Amino acid sequence: MSLATQLAEGIEVLELTLPPETQIHLLQHLALIQKWNQIHNLTAVREPETMLVRHLLDSLAVLPHVSGPRIADIGSGAGLPGIPLALARPEWRVALVESSHKKAVFLQQARIELKLKNVEVVAERVENFHSKEGFDIVISRAFSDLADFVRLAGHLCVPGSDGGRLVAMKGIYPHEELAQLPSPFIVEKILPIAIPGLEAERHLVIMKRAS
Repeated sequence: MSLATQLAEGIEVLELTLPPETQIHLLQHLALIQKWNQIHNLTAVREPETMLVRHLLDSLAVLPHVSGPRIADIGSGAGLPGIPLALARPEWRVALVESSHKKAVFLQQARIELKLKNVEVVAERVENFHSKEGFDIVISRAFSDLADFVRLAGHLCVPGSDGGRLVAMKGIYPHEELAQLPSPFIVEKILPIAIPGLEAERHLVIMKRAS
């Protein structure tokens, strides 16, 4: 099966509607990761088919559960999930926050090559990054445990109890991490996420400020 077919089928299973042009750009992002991976080791996953499942489909699977228009992707790495979200929702504004210089350079290159006008690359540590407007969704994928995520990135959420949400993409249900969650954030909901072609467990932990 070609990567294009695999992606199209995965998108259909996720019950998403993405135009052909967007799917082409998603595959171009994957090709860029593969190319840079040979020198810069952006991700431990090497096989294109596995990368498509673990990176692209894993990122796209959160789309039904997050809303814009302002998104911050913390510890973006190879642009995951930020770039797939920006491609799928061009009306959103996505900030890719990455403290590693080589990964930030990759993100800038991806932004240019994929013509992502709705993406900003923030090359600094998340605790040093501030935004006047705040973000509706502050999302992370394998960035840190929940307590550190709240402590380091909580200030980026739109203020107020019904303001922004912190969204952590996790594997197995994070019982121990949930017990360590610091105030003022509380868990709003935890959603099991099914990734087409992936047997492993995935959960989305959505947190908000306590009222």
